[in-house]
Amino acid sequence: MTDAEIKSESFLEAINSMLSTGEIPGLIPKEDKDVFCLECKNVWTKEVGVKGVEPSLLELWIFFISRVKDCLHMILAFSPVGTKFRERAQKFPSLFSQCNIDWFLPWPEDALVSVAHKFLGSFKIDSTASVKSALEVHMGKCHDLVTEVCGIYFQRMRRNVYVTPKSYLSFIDLYKDVYQKKYDGIDVEEA
Repeated sequence: MTDAEIKSESFLEAINSMLSTGEIPGLIPKEDKDVFCLECKNVWTKEVGVKGVEPSLLELWIFFISRVKDCLHMILAFSPVGTKFRERAQKFPSLFSQCNIDWFLPWPEDALVSVAHKFLGSFKIDSTASVKSALEVHMGKCHDLVTEVCGIYFQRMRRNVYVTPKSYLSFIDLYKDVYQKKYDGIDVEEA
């Protein structure tokens, strides 16, 4: 899930609570909590308990919550662009302190060329294979050049412009659309 798909900040409150405590307040009624506790009693006995000792409902609930926290896996993708990232980090600290943060580095040129080859491989271009291969290399170099220019722009203007893998994929799709429109517009009548 990306941060653009979050429609309500209350959703982040629930995730923040889930990450920090293992539960969302008010989500599970008291009667259901007791049922969950009794259902996990056998697992508690196998993993933690001592034979002949009856665990309390509180012990079982803590065991259940710790199992939820251990087995819970979420992927959230936040863009560092703009003020929302900073605001959410302040409002919902568990989103950042209880998670691993992976900062993605720029793709190497070989990977960019490989991606262009994958997306243009089945696309019909009226050219030789060597020209198509050169186009794929050129697309990778263009993306690298834009990334370099973004660094220069930051040095001069003190404003960040981010070039992401998604923008590279959009670049390839735009090329395909423009190529198809221009190719279809060519009048190929035979004389």
